[in-house]
Amino acid sequence: MKQEWKLFRKNGALFTLSLPGILYLFVIAYLPMAGIIVAFKDYRYDLGIFGSRWIGFKNFEFLFVSESAFVITRNTVLYNLGYMLIGTAASLAVALLLNEIAGRLSRFYQTVMFLPHFLSWVVVGYIAYAFLDAQSGFANQALQALGLPPVDWYFDSRYWPYILNPVHLWKSIGFSALVYYAGILGIDPDYYEAARIDGANRLQMALRITLPMLLPLVSILLIVSTGHMFRGDFGLHYFIPNNSGLLYGATDVIDTYVYRALRVIGDFGMSSAVGLYQSIVGLGLVLAANYTVRKLNPDNSLW
Repeated sequence: MKQEWKLFRKNGALFTLSLPGILYLFVIAYLPMAGIIVAFKDYRYDLGIFGSRWIGFKNFEFLFVSESAFVITRNTVLYNLGYMLIGTAASLAVALLLNEIAGRLSRFYQTVMFLPHFLSWVVVGYIAYAFLDAQSGFANQALQALGLPPVDWYFDSRYWPYILNPVHLWKSIGFSALVYYAGILGIDPDYYEAARIDGANRLQMALRITLPMLLPLVSILLIVSTGHMFRGDFGLHYFIPNNSGLLYGATDVIDTYVYRALRVIGDFGMSSAVGLYQSIVGLGLVLAANYTVRKLNPDNSLW
């Protein structure tokens, strides 16, 4: 206790400066957690959260007894797994390429790749529609120019796993690549200088120095990403397929399914139950991923 008090006295100014951020985090992230009880109540607007009747786990039946439960869970997990693995590999590759480009050209490429991150999914949906429209889309025009028959993209679900993954990658790769690029810039240049003296080329330095030094950062980001494994990207899976009912088997995820169902029902208890379920499973996955990484290499784990 004395050591903690000495630490506080020594860094009192820093603790004081961090107080507004701590209060903000408490009010925004932790205080609303009292609303978790809505997941176990038959919520009524006139009675409020604490006055509504307790109904146990009945709200959870909404998701688990649904005929689409397996399909939407499978889609959510597989899409997120693909986004995580493909996105990580592509972001690392782009970060390595950015590290090889010097001067203004590097900043230009960073800006161009980072720009899609700021576009809303509504805007991206219109861009995708310009490519995929059956009558005048760029994709069908290209197919016809090659002598191939046009495709009605919004009526055929076979193509959508190969559409959603590139769209997600295009929008997210800029931000992810800059995170890894920042990690590369933090590597001590002496390592590269020593490698040059030993006759290493750029590829060898990337494989033997850059990637191993980035491994802790990659591990942390992958651990955090596992927490979102059961949370679908609503904007991507709702706006890009244009909410086409014929594509639900290939594009529907937990979040879009719940949104459509609750838009009709309007039951806060059911939506809270689904959110709680996703959070608990996500926490379990993060703990499991961190435990696995800690067993393999304790230095790369979160805790």
